[in-house]
Amino acid sequence: MSRIIVITSGKGGVGKTTTTANIGMALAKRGHTVAVVDADFGLRNLDLLLGLENRIVYTAVEVIAGHCRLEQALVKDKRQPQLALLPAAQNRMKDAVTPAQMKQIVSELVDKFDFILVDCPAGIEMGFQNAIAAAEEAIIVTTPEIAAVRDADRVVGLLEAHDVKKINLVVNRLKPAMVESNDMMSVEDVQEILAINLLGIIPDDERVIVSTNRGEPLVLSDNLSMAGVAFDNIARRLEGEKVDFLDLRVPQENFFTWLRKKLSAKIV
Repeated sequence: MSRIIVITSGKGGVGKTTTTANIGMALAKRGHTVAVVDADFGLRNLDLLLGLENRIVYTAVEVIAGHCRLEQALVKDKRQPQLALLPAAQNRMKDAVTPAQMKQIVSELVDKFDFILVDCPAGIEMGFQNAIAAAEEAIIVTTPEIAAVRDADRVVGLLEAHDVKKINLVVNRLKPAMVESNDMMSVEDVQEILAINLLGIIPDDERVIVSTNRGEPLVLSDNLSMAGVAFDNIARRLEGEKVDFLDLRVPQENFFTWLRKKLSAKIV
């Protein structure tokens, strides 16, 4: 049975597309057939994060217009052939597609893929309505900032109103040291506000920027970073596996480490 999951947030810049690319690739690595659908018409980026931008010939808009078949628009990933991208059109506005048309496209993918991940654009206007039209489940991505969490809370309400009942939470770019010093909301703070199931915690990681620029999702690396492991764990949880969350607490300095720092500071 195919699972249709929209990845959304409300606020822009919280890491929805990075999350879509990495979860999709992690699920493909684990043997599932995965379609990642870029629903951000006019501002597509999912192709860049997957490194597939040079292989796009047709987009979802051409499929809807009947200018090509769906199979012709799907771009298969050579590194993980189980994963395919349905790109958005870069030269069209968000109203180029209707929710009914998006629903039709996704319904054609259902028989071919185990997972269909829809990358939702920022905001709650037409692009959002398109992205959630066919969704049965949702992953809310937020950073631990009050503006992002407030927008996420608004989106939770809208999803529930559209009868999307299974809603999970991914907290992205967590900085444990800032949480420890009370300069950043904790995961518990975010959960208390949103009151939805926690699916994953992604620590802040500079390698995300490197992987984005290279078009290589973190989960493809042979030497997984903490963020890469966290994305891989999310895929495992989506499969139904019980996986402990990473221990992201800041390690406490012992006396000798503290003393060494003090002495070296004095020498300088």
